[in-house]
Amino acid sequence: MGWLEDESGLGRCDANHVALTPLSFLARAANVFSNRTALVYRQNRWTYLQMHGRVSQLASALIRAGIQPGDVVATLLPNIPAHAEAHFGVPAAGAILNSINTRLEADTVTYILGHGGAKLILVDTALLSLAEKSISALTTPAPKIIEVPDPEAGFPASGRYPDYDSFLASGDPNAPWILPKDEWESIALNYTSGTTGRPKGVVYHHRGAYLSAPANAIGWRMQLFPVYLTIVPLFHCNGWTHTWMMPMVGGKLVCCRDITARAIYDAIADEGVTHFGGAPIVLNTIINAPDSDRRTFDHVVEVFTAGAPPPAATLAAFEPLGFNVTQVYGLTETYGPAVECLWQSEWDSATGSDRAALKARTGIAMAMMEGAEVHDSQGQPVPHDGEATGEIAMRGNLVMKGYYKNPEATAEAFRGGWFRSGDIAFQHPDGYLKVTDRAKDIIISGGENVSSVEVESALMHHPAVSLCAVVAKPDEKWGEVPCAFVELKTGASATEADLITFARSRLAGFKTPKRVVFCELPKTSTGKIQKFELRAVAKLL
Repeated sequence: MGWLEDESGLGRCDANHVALTPLSFLARAANVFSNRTALVYRQNRWTYLQMHGRVSQLASALIRAGIQPGDVVATLLPNIPAHAEAHFGVPAAGAILNSINTRLEADTVTYILGHGGAKLILVDTALLSLAEKSISALTTPAPKIIEVPDPEAGFPASGRYPDYDSFLASGDPNAPWILPKDEWESIALNYTSGTTGRPKGVVYHHRGAYLSAPANAIGWRMQLFPVYLTIVPLFHCNGWTHTWMMPMVGGKLVCCRDITARAIYDAIADEGVTHFGGAPIVLNTIINAPDSDRRTFDHVVEVFTAGAPPPAATLAAFEPLGFNVTQVYGLTETYGPAVECLWQSEWDSATGSDRAALKARTGIAMAMMEGAEVHDSQGQPVPHDGEATGEIAMRGNLVMKGYYKNPEATAEAFRGGWFRSGDIAFQHPDGYLKVTDRAKDIIISGGENVSSVEVESALMHHPAVSLCAVVAKPDEKWGEVPCAFVELKTGASATEADLITFARSRLAGFKTPKRVVFCELPKTSTGKIQKFELRAVAKLL
């Protein structure tokens, strides 16, 4: 089936098959767009030819430092040029990039470094203490630290470690890259909190990273030479893979270290930013910006938003400021965006609340994703009636290889030949998905996933706590924040402030409960906590 009667001599060979990799985008851009600006940070600019040379130097330096194909190279970096360069330089050395969430606490970073086995780590000077604390607790060999100072941001080199520029200088700008022989080879390792306390390692392949580029460009109606602002953290699904995408279209990538309304407005006005992505909190930041932070601009900026459905009121206030919003949905396991609320021409006449309601749909599968459906408990598609709910299931080339060192979790996630997201939705008659509930134990705060189990585990270490449950509490600024319900031990006492302070000493700030309610927890006859009742209470707080 699907073969000609005689295909003699029609086999795969070097002339007609090359392993897909996003590295090819930069290699092409260095030739086709050699003098165009590739990368911008503050007053610093690099052309594509210069960026290609720096990436080659980084790859060469890593190899000379002992990094071998298949090794893991980690980062603890904000959205600065070194982080963008690492997205190409690390795989160009045949290694796998592990971009670590800079907002995590030391204990989780220690776990990630140990589990992933990083041999070397690029660390921003401002994050050295986090890296040192994390590495000191390792029971496995420690990664070598390369410090990445940022004097213009107030973080000069500490002098305790080799600095990034010196490390780069040790490499050869003309060194050849180690390209994948098989596009299934791994390119990145990203850790995400699932429904368990410890994060799982999501492995990306070169094929998926390559195909996500045109998928995002098509969904964004992107033409040649866009200007992209890095608001999505590069540690989050590798910045939704947008850094890999930009050389494909000869775009200019503008690095944004600190996400503020002033920085966003300045980048739009001064650099002509045409595209950026961000959680709804970013939209609210722009809406609520004081006049002193605002700048005028004369073009429409295309915005991808994800992490939580943007409220209609947010869309109504945001778009008139000069933005066009497209809601996207995805997970770390799907290279970031995999479903988009693709606008249909027949909706053009919709205005006000009707337009916002259409924009608030979750959407349909993006190009390069073979399927996105809502399945019932038997794994069968639910009716497209706008009512029947089930679990979002996806399959295609934009799905991860699996969870690192966790075949059981991988098998469960891929049960029935689909990736099971754990998120609940229904489908409209036209096939558009609409998320109605998330995986119940996950809280999405400012676009970051928070495992309720992890927060509960931290609180249970307090000597006065007998039992606790953590759920999402709606929050105007962050979308959701953790809210803890606590039963104290008989005769013990603790205040809300006590427990928040205690949790903050063990967790990252965004994971710390913002409210603590003392009460008897509702339970089933078998002792299981009924979190749906607690969610209802949290909505009223």
